[in-house]
Amino acid sequence: MTDHLTNPFLSLPYESAMQDLGDQYYDQVAAADFPSHILRFRNDALLPLVGIQPELTLDEHFIEAFGKFQSLNPFLSLRYHGYQFGEYNPFLGDGRGFLYGQVRGIDGKLYDFGTKGSGRTPYSRHADGRLTLKGGVREVLAGEALRGLGVNTSRCLSLVETGEALWRGDEPSPTRSSVMIRVSNSHIRFGTFERLFHIKRSDLIKRLLDHVIIYYYPEIDPQDSDRYLKFYAALIERTAKLAAQWMAAGFCHGVLNTDNMSITGESFDYGPYAFIPSYNPQFTAAYFDYGGRYSYGNQPFICRLNLELLQSPLAMVVSLLELDLALANYDQHYNFYYQKMMLKKLGFEDIFTPESALLVSKTVEVLQETGLGYHEFFYQLSEQFNYGWRENSSLILENMDLPKADWQRWRELYSLVLNQLPLDSLAQIGDTLTHYNPKTALLRPLIESVWEAITSKDDWQPFQELVIKLQNKQ
Repeated sequence: MTDHLTNPFLSLPYESAMQDLGDQYYDQVAAADFPSHILRFRNDALLPLVGIQPELTLDEHFIEAFGKFQSLNPFLSLRYHGYQFGEYNPFLGDGRGFLYGQVRGIDGKLYDFGTKGSGRTPYSRHADGRLTLKGGVREVLAGEALRGLGVNTSRCLSLVETGEALWRGDEPSPTRSSVMIRVSNSHIRFGTFERLFHIKRSDLIKRLLDHVIIYYYPEIDPQDSDRYLKFYAALIERTAKLAAQWMAAGFCHGVLNTDNMSITGESFDYGPYAFIPSYNPQFTAAYFDYGGRYSYGNQPFICRLNLELLQSPLAMVVSLLELDLALANYDQHYNFYYQKMMLKKLGFEDIFTPESALLVSKTVEVLQETGLGYHEFFYQLSEQFNYGWRENSSLILENMDLPKADWQRWRELYSLVLNQLPLDSLAQIGDTLTHYNPKTALLRPLIESVWEAITSKDDWQPFQELVIKLQNKQ
């Protein structure tokens, strides 16, 4: 048994930013006492961010801090409400997690360690406050895959199997249990503000806005009389950028309720997510999303709608007209970032011409028309790229079996954009293609194959190998 002097997680200089806001925003809770603790995943790639050396960190250190929950910090279960599938729900809050602690990264930013599956809280309602092992495995994989695709995302720090049998309607049961630690910029959500509006506390909204600006929007002067409006304008741009990143990555979150929208514009909370096998705007990740509200193609609209819903609490301290004017910029932000991300997947950095915009739209058109594998297309573009494409458009993807479509027009556009760049930039194009188009696509069959090895043979090697591939963009 180590202690807070020898366990690097227990001796971190945790900050009390959220705690200092006051108990109107959270409840202090205790973690569950689990029957066993097996460390199934440790994210050594994240440790240097908070000044910890992986080689000096034992598995037992993870278990003590994030399985047995030894800590000198109070655990805070955050309060929030939210619109769930369009219906307002005032009975939410952290129902199976809490804020374990907040620590300053070596980059100067404040990071949250948040739990998932750590036991019941005042907001658990009739649930058990636990996380299935499969749910934990899926969330680990989502964070690493999205990071590799250039998405601003939370990531898992650890996953501990906890030895309980859980009953779930969407998994063969009984199923195994786990507890996870998520590292994110902040666990404050759109729904955090919506709760304060619901209880008619404009004073608490102002206090929370000032907190968010100081900690997460350093570009805004905290003394500026227009700081709240500037925050909303900045959040609009961050959220539009995130939606563009999801769309370019071919990712469907699945449940974009307002309690799953971060006030920092970060992607988090991966439940029924899925990566699209082919370009299909109607693709839906959640089996219970019968109307396709949170379909892949609907995500930009839903993010804008959630920003609009956020106006109700913000209008207690900012003019609604000014908020509306700010939101009018959402589409422009989204289109800019989507073009930028898609061009990167096509190999082009910082080129914005009528031809490059047409190339993006034509790429989407032929992918949708043909049903070609979305991720495989971009990977093959990276694999087959060569300098001859600049001189002869017919050579582009000549080794790929392309379904019938107007590929010649697409090739001509691609070659045209190539020729708008200097010859010495071709090496950079190859590097950009490789960086944004890894070979491994986290499609459902791959996740299920990894889980099958775990559930049938307790074989964790396929999972570990997949994590390495995702982290190294292989």
